Amino acid sequence: MNKQQRIYIAGHRGMVGSALVRELQRNGFQNLVFRSRKDLNLTDQSHVNQFFASERPDIVVFAAAKVGGIHANNTYPAEFIYDNLMMASNAIHAAHQYGTSRFLFLGSTCIYPRMAPQPIPETSLLTSELEPTNEAYAIAKIAGLKLCQFYRRQYGKLFHSAMPTNLYGPGDNYHPENSHVLPALIRRFHEAKLSNADSVTIWGTGSPMREFLHVEDLAAGICHLLTLEDPPDLVNIGSGQEISILNLARLVAQTVGFSGVIETDPTKPDGTPRKLSDISKIVSTGWSPKIELSEGLKSAYAAFLESIRDETLRAV
Repeated sequence: MNKQQRIYIAGHRGMVGSALVRELQRNGFQNLVFRSRKDLNLTDQSHVNQFFASERPDIVVFAAAKVGGIHANNTYPAEFIYDNLMMASNAIHAAHQYGTSRFLFLGSTCIYPRMAPQPIPETSLLTSELEPTNEAYAIAKIAGLKLCQFYRRQYGKLFHSAMPTNLYGPGDNYHPENSHVLPALIRRFHEAKLSNADSVTIWGTGSPMREFLHVEDLAAGICHLLTLEDPPDLVNIGSGQEISILNLARLVAQTVGFSGVIETDPTKPDGTPRKLSDISKIVSTGWSPKIELSEGLKSAYAAFLESIRDETLRAV
């Protein structure tokens, strides 16, 4: 990867895409190509083909996706599978048709089976049933990474994939119902503090174990993968550390300054019991995470407060 190559970042306004833009620019890459959702509908094949035909990006990092937490995945499975399938299929095929030399597809560790061995190695893919609450999203992401794998095998294109764990940081989505667990907790405890609430109730039993990675660590990991001449077809990117949802809630409450009671609601779904990624493969290539969860939460909360002040809070 050289600094003259044209790099198209799909989803550049999202949490991952914007972090990647900052990381690339910090490293001297200025020939970056962006399109907003308004300007390029990735679910429309003709629009995608026109874009690739005119822009001819050398490298694509595909961070665009329709995403959400348990509630959103459960409520809108048709949209999650359709939109993500179409976006991935259109972009990967157009990249092949119009001469893109490298395509890095970003998925999620939710592609792995519900009862995968822990920590989850990449070889667990498609070995047993998926978690029902995010099956639609997972199937679409599996299709995308398989497209990359097969285009690489058949045509020799350097198309490869990375599976980030649960992410957080600046630019996260703070929708009260459709966001992921960590931003949802930040918002809930912040609002509870402002209203002097006595307690906050979290979904489920609080027992599931989850792994979290700061989005700036992910951006560094993506840039690292782009420097590898022969990257793996599929590689996990995570922190290698896990925490229970209840202990996460306690840590968020402490970070935000909420001193009330934390209660659980076992009538709500827990999701996958445990989900820790095996990051030994990417670590063996020379990358490792740098930001501890306690420090990352402080910066995430500071960014949340700043976005409220600037009226730029994402809540979609």
